[in-house]
Amino acid sequence: QVQLVESGGGLVQAGGSLRLSCVASGRTFSRYAMSWFRQAPGKEREIVAAIGRSSSMSTYYTESVKGRFTISRDNAKNTVYLQMNSLKPEDTAVYYCAADGTGFARKATWDYDYWGQGTHVTVSS
Repeated sequence: QVQLVESGGGLVQAGGSLRLSCVASGRTFSRYAMSWFRQAPGKEREIVAAIGRSSSMSTYYTESVKGRFTISRDNAKNTVYLQMNSLKPEDTAVYYCAADGTGFARKATWDYDYWGQGTHVTVSS
């Protein structure tokens, strides 16, 4: 069982930056692929970025955030980060951290075994 707790959301102006953090419980964090999803009001939850288990560290970014967002992980701290720069109003959403026991950086919500409670990000124009 893995518990995930996100933090770092808030209100920011367009062009600004935020760093989201997700702390995981358990001693096998390095074996999990970790991802960030987001869900805007009235829309489906979508993948933002994913990072594979420590042995691969492969990453994936959805097209709309490439060059602006960076996903990283610190296994010593059981933490995954999402650095978000050049934020746009369309980035406004609830951001969720998720863990996948296969260790592969997959893209679909149903691939992920564990979810955090979400953190709100609001970007004003």
